[in-house]
Amino acid sequence: MRATEIDIIQYLGRCGRSQAFITDFLERYRSAFNLYFVQVPDNLRTMTMAESGADKITSFNMTTMPGLAQSKEYALALFQAHGQLAPEAIERAVRFRMERQAILLQPNRPACTFYIHENALRLKVGSDEVMEDQLMRLLFHTHTIRIVPAASGAAGAFSAEYMLWEYEKRSSVAYTESDLAQVFVQDLAGVKRCKSIFAHLDAVALDEEQSRSMVADLASRSREDLSDRKLRLA
Repeated sequence: MRATEIDIIQYLGRCGRSQAFITDFLERYRSAFNLYFVQVPDNLRTMTMAESGADKITSFNMTTMPGLAQSKEYALALFQAHGQLAPEAIERAVRFRMERQAILLQPNRPACTFYIHENALRLKVGSDEVMEDQLMRLLFHTHTIRIVPAASGAAGAFSAEYMLWEYEKRSSVAYTESDLAQVFVQDLAGVKRCKSIFAHLDAVALDEEQSRSMVADLASRSREDLSDRKLRLA
């Protein structure tokens, strides 16, 4: 049975919550029953709630590293390069991205599979040191990585980045985002479409061993290039 908004207001009021908190909670509560929910990209609480309870997380990134696997330096350089946020907003965005990663340290952490296009590995974000550290971070975190090779051509390229949150006791949620909006999808047809995209990526991506080998090779090359540059400057 769905609680009424009056019930929620009364309950949160007894818990000592502020009016601003109650208003924000009600907005998110109403959205929880929408099959398609769209919000501005700097509203972070909805994603946190959806992600924190997931038993399985699957994502696809075409041009950048997955948010759950980004280093602080990489995330900072990425936001700065985009030039869309004020310095204080960048600081909040980076802090949120790092806080999201806390779910990967929990004993009951979700099983994560990150499909990453080769373009994201090769796109330089920040300095050479930042990229080397990011590649090494990708290698040694406890998750599954599947690299979609550039050689797959159009078969491995999609116009958006996707995420699928799967839960043991409730329906799955699909997610996609752009610089303009975040889109949460609970519609069965939309979730099925998202699952079919990941099934397709599973067929074209390198396996786990091949993927880690590619990342390790790129990290090694980055380290060698960095060492050569330091020697030339010495």
